Amino acid sequence: MRISRFFMAVSASLMMFAACTPAPTPAEKTNEAIKAVMEEFQNVGISAAVVKDGKIVYNESFGYKNLETKEPLGNTDVMRIASISKSFTATALMQLVEKGVISLDGDVSDMIGFKIRNPHHPDIPITLRMVLSHTASIRDKEDYFTLDHLNPAVYGDCEESYFQYKPGEGYNYSNMGLNLAGSILERMSGVRFDDYVRENVIWKLGLYGGHNIDSLDASKFAWIYSKEDGEYVKSEGAYRSRADEMPTYKFGYSAPIFSPTGGVKISAHDLAVYMMMHMNYGEYNGVRVISEENAKAMQTPVWMIKDKGDDQYGLCLKEFTDFIDDPKYNVAGNYPVGHTGGAYGLNSIMIWSPADGWGIVAMTNGYTSVKGKSFLKTLTNAIYNAHIRE
Repeated sequence: MRISRFFMAVSASLMMFAACTPAPTPAEKTNEAIKAVMEEFQNVGISAAVVKDGKIVYNESFGYKNLETKEPLGNTDVMRIASISKSFTATALMQLVEKGVISLDGDVSDMIGFKIRNPHHPDIPITLRMVLSHTASIRDKEDYFTLDHLNPAVYGDCEESYFQYKPGEGYNYSNMGLNLAGSILERMSGVRFDDYVRENVIWKLGLYGGHNIDSLDASKFAWIYSKEDGEYVKSEGAYRSRADEMPTYKFGYSAPIFSPTGGVKISAHDLAVYMMMHMNYGEYNGVRVISEENAKAMQTPVWMIKDKGDDQYGLCLKEFTDFIDDPKYNVAGNYPVGHTGGAYGLNSIMIWSPADGWGIVAMTNGYTSVKGKSFLKTLTNAIYNAHIRE
């Protein structure tokens, strides 16, 4: 009897202790979830931000900014975000659309100053809408940081730079196409590409970042690392200065050196603010960057998935059709929207739910592949389940 009473007393004490121990907060759960992902993928560093109800409710960084010096990664450090940058280029172009300077359905030949035609279909104009939705039939060359591969004055009919299907009737993701779009922005705005995006999108939102390395504080860069032969190696090209190319810069043609397709450097916090502008259809904190109509156009698929490898793609923003583990976000009409990025060893994501008003930004400056698993999908779902899922 005494033993039974003893165990009853112990059990009661444990229950009282458990009742007095506060449940972990969403931030604490998210911290632990990200740390678990870092352990699995051996990340150099991760920065992340969560948006709910129009506010940044979480922003933390883990790991290293510099692997050699073991300097910790901080929330104000900037990182190259790769292809999420495409949406910055499209956002800037939408401003010119609103001013009537260009048209989404206009022939890009008239905007760039030389003939852009698929030689397999020379009578079909290639439009800006096609370029921004990757339906222009433009094929990436190994070096897509020059427009020479699309210029008949340099490469004749440029046959190798195009697929055989008709423009508008197929989908192939094209970095070359977005570098063309950046050159159009420069030529039609009369402002150098990197300056235009910085002044009219990034600075307009009160953010810090940009395309041009030489306009940014290098002490803020989180170094990017690729995995080679089992070791992390610093990717020097991720933050390469273009100063040596500026003396021969050709306005309206050389914009690809700033990488309109992938060159933005920004913090997770500031990328989350930029994301909130798109979540709110072109406006943030009283500042309108693009019209509601054009913001919605960017988020509306031009191309619907037809074949394996296709994206459900709008104008430099896409729908994530099978990404979030919660089944409610894997049905038409409820897909999350955003973009991912990957280059030089980095991985990045900007994803939000138009239906429910949450958003996630996350980026890493180095990770190790895990067979059969997507790093970005694993990280995003870990954050979603810890901080958003009810």
